Amino acid sequence: MIQTISDLFAAVQGWLFQALVQPLVFFIGMGEFVEEAFTGTEFVLVGLCELVILFLILRPLESAIPVHPITDPRARWNDFIYTVLQRLGVIPIVAFLLLDPALSYLSEALHLEGWGSFNLDQIWPGVTDQALVSFLLYMVVLDLCEYVYHWAQHNVRWMWALHSLHHSQQNMNLWSDDRNHMLDNLFHDVIFGLIAVFIGVEPSQYILLVSLSRMLQSLQHANVRIHFGRIGEYLLVSPRFHRTHHAVGLGHESRGRNSLGGHNFAVLFPIWDVLFRTAHFSQGFAMTGVRDQLPPPAGKGRDYGRGFWMQQWLGVKRIVEFSRRKVR
Repeated sequence: MIQTISDLFAAVQGWLFQALVQPLVFFIGMGEFVEEAFTGTEFVLVGLCELVILFLILRPLESAIPVHPITDPRARWNDFIYTVLQRLGVIPIVAFLLLDPALSYLSEALHLEGWGSFNLDQIWPGVTDQALVSFLLYMVVLDLCEYVYHWAQHNVRWMWALHSLHHSQQNMNLWSDDRNHMLDNLFHDVIFGLIAVFIGVEPSQYILLVSLSRMLQSLQHANVRIHFGRIGEYLLVSPRFHRTHHAVGLGHESRGRNSLGGHNFAVLFPIWDVLFRTAHFSQGFAMTGVRDQLPPPAGKGRDYGRGFWMQQWLGVKRIVEFSRRKVR
């Protein structure tokens, strides 16, 4: 069954590439990127499969066991636009077109200086050269890096200025994972692309790692009353664990009101929060948002925007504002 699905996927990818993608690549004069375009075709198809699976599984669950009723359907639709752009590779492809020449030049320069890549799957020959073991090893290493990056998003002022858009969703839903500023996505994709290249992740492995992580993160953001039990909550980030991360105040403040910080930064494995003492295992399902978007006197009534382009513009304005003031 799995082999049949794999063969079907490969056939569809090959047809789509030969019929549409490859002619387009040559038409726009970028024939030197034809190999990358083939990988990009796979990325788009994987993203399309994700959209279908998420809608068929998580959407019914949101209707059956919601945490709260959706009070702003337009906000959920806006999140879906973000998901389509991210899952179908529009933002990653833009990042590639802008930065690949510079990164290729840097890679060649480092290679000439004797700097090569470090392959994690060579740590324990005979064990880590097994595909499943190396895949899990890459997943753990990248997830630790994700924890550090996510912690920085909540503690570095200019990063929070962008990331706060993600937290401003008061109607969290299965599409909310991709509600991010484009600059935030661009910076993240470049950083983790470099990390993956450095530790020796193959493109096909990286696509699978990214896809699995994104599917789990969609579950974490879904409007579903789900947790993984007393033990399971320590093994994998659940919707309840991550919802606490999005809670007003608790999720983005840890040094007093209107401070930076927060809890539950882990993307896949809560062990990082446990080890670094940022875990908060709540028994309830909190309401979500950012304190400063609440109306006075609880907050400042900050506008994070309703539409895609307004949210992007206000994110840029927050970077300027937060860089000038000491208090958020």
